[in-house]
Amino acid sequence: MHAVTSKQEEAIEVRGARVHNLKNVSVSLPHNKLTVVTGVSGSGKSSLAFDTIYAEGQRRYVESLSAYARQFLERMDKPDVDEITGIAPAIAIRQKNATRNPRSTVATQTEIYDYLRLLFARAGQTFCHVCGREVKKDSPESAADEILTELAAGTRFYVLFPIQEETPRKDAKTQRKTAKKKSTAAKSEELSVSAYLILLLQQGFSRLFRDGEVIELQRPEDYTYDNFDGTFVLIDRLKSDLGIRQRLVDSLEICFREGHAAVVQQAFQTAEDGQAGKPVVMKFSDKFICKYDGTYYEEPEPHLFSFNSPFGACPVCQGFGNTIGIDYDLVIPNPLLSIKDGAIEPFTRPQHAWAQKELLKYASSAKINVNTPFADLHDFQQNAVIYGDDGWRGIKGFFKWLETKKYKLHVRVFLAKYRGYTKCPECDGARLRQEARDVKIGGRSLPEIVEMSISDAHAFFEDLQLSEEREKIAEKILLEIRRRLKFLVDVGLDYLTLGRVAATLSGGEAQRIQLATNLGSLLVGTLYVLDEPSIGLHPRDNARLIKILENLRDIGNTLLVVEHDEDTMRAADHILDIGLFAGELGGNVVFEGGFDDLLKDDVSLTARYLRGDNEIKLPQKRRAKSKRKLTITGAREHNLKNVSVEIPLEMLVCVTGVSGSGKSTLIHDILYAGLKKKRGEWNTHVGLFQEMTGSEFVDDVMLIDQSPIGRTPRSNPVTYVKAYDAIREVFAGTQAAKSKGFNSSHFSFNVPGGRCETCQGSGTVTVEMQFLADVELTCEDCRGTRFRDEILGIRYKGRNIHEVLDMTVREAMMFFKDVKKLTTRLKTLEEVGLGYLRLGQSATTLSGGEAQRVKLASHLAQKTRSNTLFIFDEPTTGLHFDDINKLLAAFRALVENGGSLLVIEHNLDVIKTADYVIDLGPEGGVGGGEVVAVGTPEAIAKNEKSHTGRYLKEYLQNGKGI
Repeated sequence: MHAVTSKQEEAIEVRGARVHNLKNVSVSLPHNKLTVVTGVSGSGKSSLAFDTIYAEGQRRYVESLSAYARQFLERMDKPDVDEITGIAPAIAIRQKNATRNPRSTVATQTEIYDYLRLLFARAGQTFCHVCGREVKKDSPESAADEILTELAAGTRFYVLFPIQEETPRKDAKTQRKTAKKKSTAAKSEELSVSAYLILLLQQGFSRLFRDGEVIELQRPEDYTYDNFDGTFVLIDRLKSDLGIRQRLVDSLEICFREGHAAVVQQAFQTAEDGQAGKPVVMKFSDKFICKYDGTYYEEPEPHLFSFNSPFGACPVCQGFGNTIGIDYDLVIPNPLLSIKDGAIEPFTRPQHAWAQKELLKYASSAKINVNTPFADLHDFQQNAVIYGDDGWRGIKGFFKWLETKKYKLHVRVFLAKYRGYTKCPECDGARLRQEARDVKIGGRSLPEIVEMSISDAHAFFEDLQLSEEREKIAEKILLEIRRRLKFLVDVGLDYLTLGRVAATLSGGEAQRIQLATNLGSLLVGTLYVLDEPSIGLHPRDNARLIKILENLRDIGNTLLVVEHDEDTMRAADHILDIGLFAGELGGNVVFEGGFDDLLKDDVSLTARYLRGDNEIKLPQKRRAKSKRKLTITGAREHNLKNVSVEIPLEMLVCVTGVSGSGKSTLIHDILYAGLKKKRGEWNTHVGLFQEMTGSEFVDDVMLIDQSPIGRTPRSNPVTYVKAYDAIREVFAGTQAAKSKGFNSSHFSFNVPGGRCETCQGSGTVTVEMQFLADVELTCEDCRGTRFRDEILGIRYKGRNIHEVLDMTVREAMMFFKDVKKLTTRLKTLEEVGLGYLRLGQSATTLSGGEAQRVKLASHLAQKTRSNTLFIFDEPTTGLHFDDINKLLAAFRALVENGGSLLVIEHNLDVIKTADYVIDLGPEGGVGGGEVVAVGTPEAIAKNEKSHTGRYLKEYLQNGKGI
């Protein structure tokens, strides 16, 4: 018994797992080790890692929660497994980016923003936005130290407090709060001059100071002025010397108590001294206001720097950073045009030609070159044209004038053409209120730091020097910020900005952000289940990612990683190979052990590829460049640096480069959006470029990325490839269906009729768990079948509609072999390696790579028109070596049918089979955006500047394809 306990402590033991296609699998995962699960797509890797081990870990966690959470446990499906022992609290990090909240950013997701808020609240310096001087709250001690430092020894000075202090700019709420605690100075605003003087005398103050003169006050009549403008109460006369510090502190305490402010003014000994220059005047206040212009500030607190809090958010945009207004991207749709050629689009309209004349006249006087592209003008010149300057009201003023005319219908229509989401005019996209933007650390405000790239922010905080006092306060906060920024750099995300909206991240980027966040939290004794963390990473960055995984393991965690990457397998302590094939032909543990033992295994398909017994072969002959090509000139969007590139058609072209080098910007934002815009099918932003030629050679353009094929459980592969119509027709054609009056629509779960109305054909219902993630539970009425009982009673070859939808693609092809219309479409799913998918599998359960291949199958099922450009974004996501072979066969079929392929890819197996490669870089972010190399894979491998070329050369030299 003791031995068993010891074994359980050392490993997670899984016995008899039968989830999905797993065939009574038993495995042992060593604790505090890195275990990689590999195998072909659909072999059962995710079923074991996520649906069995992680699901059980999550279920046991929920058992420890409140009775409210536990009431759903009996309805949560327990994984079909005999026993799991030694399991630790589990965290799953998947490749999907489920964030849709526009308030969520890279900084907030990684918790860096929380530490930044705390840093600025505790160690920030506030600078007045009116006069630019530092705003700080004084104490008698700090004021005394400053006075004795600034004034030379022997200097005589007066210690005063103002009678009529300038009222700070407060809101009504603040004024109400302080109304009951009025100081002596504040009471002077309500009393007559004489009554107030009596009050001063009663309190023992007998000297006033005005215009450099001391007024001795024995009775009220001694004061000959009828107001207190510029008048101070004199507390003490002193001579600067270290020995008077305590007396000075006592005097300042009286000033702060009575007037909430103190003024120290140099006293001249003779009249001649006074004529020599102005006296030194120093102002102090125990309130958080600017002592020089009276601007009132909130004392910095963490919630002042939160754009999710009403207290800190910009009052105009509520913390979103943008508002509905005049979108200058619509006003100046093509900044590569000059002012003279019509860069300002509304000024090209005949009814506003007068505005163009005004602009040309202003440009002449302001020495602005009207023949230079607008994008090439200096920033101050662009701002002058847009926001106005002396003698010119600007484009902004033009639209402001138009707003006064919007009672006219045609003016409202005209204005609507230029409205859109634009930067907030109040905060300029910074999201925070003015008081938060006025606080700085190291000369930078919080919005300025958030707009930095992660690599720049990392360098900024590494070099940040603070005063000794602030350093002591901020020491631990800075440690956390620096640590988290380093983790983001280590996982290859140094090119992202901290303010990047999380919803715009790819699945791989989102996963690596979660990974960095979890590493930053320093959890120990946790089971991490990761889904292909290397997605979207260039081979150059793999080593850094593996180091992160090893660090996570070394601090005392167990890692279970679903992965196909060879480098990750080599770094693993333990490897599980699931297979041998996909679907019903998989679900077995083919191999369990170390990497060296895997290489010797005779059964494993993975081992055969690693050894080179099986290989992804180079094409016998690369296709020659045809005369047909797309040419992009002067691409400048994001980090692209005036790039010009030729994209040959009718061949397989790969676009490569490190993460953040500009691949997606060039292909998605410029090429795809530009082609769609020319076809009149694009009404949003198109990336900035000068010219695109060759579009006449492209009849249609298809972007096949990893976005979901549907966002509801009712979406599935069989509906996407339009094979479900044939299945419904088969059931509607049975004698039983005809006798009951059922037509094909009764066998659809998308429309009322035959579907279960409780779950509306989803098979599941969602229960909101308040602070936990929502739970998907099986519908109690239809038991997950999606249909009414009468519909389930209709059978074809002994199977009802639910049982058919539960078949794999491969099984359905045999079952419906007589229905050619159906098998033709299902065959395409099999050809792209998705024969293991179940016909009715919910689209929400598909990985990004699977969704992408379903889209590919949909296009293969159609008769491909020639002159179609297919754009793929990392199609090898989630693919085993054997699956990549099948994918490349599908690519060849598309090209042979007259299509052109453009593939964004990091996978060296795909790159080496390309006909032509365009490599961007050399680095990510500001260090990228250039064309490093173009040509065949062999030509790229010879280029010493190309990171891709370096790894491709090594790959080819190691025998991977030669």
